[in-house]
Amino acid sequence: MRYRGLVIRPPSEAGSYILQVTYGCSHNACTFCPTYTGVFFAPRDLDEISEDIEQASRLIPGTRRVFLADGNALCLPCDSLESILHELSDAFPGLERVGIYANARDINEKSEDELRRLAGLGLGIVYLGLESGDDRVLARVRKKDGCEEMIGAVRKLKHCSIATSVIVLLGLGGREGSRDHAVKSAQAVSRMDPEYMSALTLMVVPGTPLYREQEAGEFELPDQLGLLEELRLFLQGCELSQCTFRTNHASNYLPLKGVLSRDKEGLIKMIDSAIQRPELLRPEYMRGL
Repeated sequence: MRYRGLVIRPPSEAGSYILQVTYGCSHNACTFCPTYTGVFFAPRDLDEISEDIEQASRLIPGTRRVFLADGNALCLPCDSLESILHELSDAFPGLERVGIYANARDINEKSEDELRRLAGLGLGIVYLGLESGDDRVLARVRKKDGCEEMIGAVRKLKHCSIATSVIVLLGLGGREGSRDHAVKSAQAVSRMDPEYMSALTLMVVPGTPLYREQEAGEFELPDQLGLLEELRLFLQGCELSQCTFRTNHASNYLPLKGVLSRDKEGLIKMIDSAIQRPELLRPEYMRGL
């Protein structure tokens, strides 16, 4: 069970066995992301992965969930992923679900037959960073895929019986583009209709290209009130069937959780209360990536 560099996972995978199958992110060019700065992307050696799985099977035999890291491990060839999933199934008899990060291209370049085979071997959820439904924002931050590609990718996964968790990044449109970012992100997510969705809040990290833009006065992050209003506008525009929504990431000022088809109005009331009573918000010192 060896790890190289910074290994991240979604909050919902906190109790999972994290298995590193790639190093870094194959795109690694988004201007807001500091995660894999200076990391050369590479698939991990399959023999090493097998050794880690064997060790984990002895140390944590009751494992029910596994998360495959790093940044977009679904870019691995299907035969490699199938081999890993077979080994995980053999190693952990009680395994219920395997999760993975992906970008739209990783999904769209695989056939539906390949995705269904992966689902049959235990791949149960894919996490995808939409970040914004505004293509102007996506282009500015050098996101790899456009909005339509990401919508198509999520629909493809749903058609192949793989659950999706979509991430939206509050503040990414800047102060000036906040409204368009919120409205278009809600429209995109509504077309995706994922099983899960989370909103994170942008934290501009020193050393990133976006930080340099901010220092040069070319980007301005909405203030705390502006971010809450953006979140409110976003939720108002979301029309989803049975999507569980969370803002439980440490970057957020206001933790929320609910099923949007049932709880949307209640969540909006909680945002309104927080706007009126900022003492309800997470203190700045407790926020983090």
